[in-house]
Amino acid sequence: MRIGDLAASCGLSARTVRFYEQAGLLPEPPRTPGGYRDYPREATARLAFVREAQNAGLTLAEIRSVLALRDSGVAPCAHVADLVRQHLADVERRMAELREARAALKALAERAATTDPNTCTEPGICTIIAGPPSP
Repeated sequence: MRIGDLAASCGLSARTVRFYEQAGLLPEPPRTPGGYRDYPREATARLAFVREAQNAGLTLAEIRSVLALRDSGVAPCAHVADLVRQHLADVERRMAELREARAALKALAERAATTDPNTCTEPGICTIIAGPPSP
């Protein structure tokens, strides 16, 4: 299968397929006598896996490690489970940070709604952020 056909079947551009090949996610295919890349049918499933893994938040390096295990004949399930757990923990941590930021922004928005711009003094820069000056 030529690169354009492979790319179209996966919803990718030929440039992206070449990038994945250069990044070590897709083995270099054999060439036709005319010099065109001739991808096997299995390349479609491999590219679908790469896209799904990216959608799940895995990095290209992590995806490459999963593919390397599979290519060596080892089932990558335990490795994938570890990666998923790590990414889930990261997402949970970021969500907690975002909840804290949301609460802080809500408090600032409430302060902004009641702040008179005429009371903003130069030393305080902005009373919305810094709070009103101490008496």
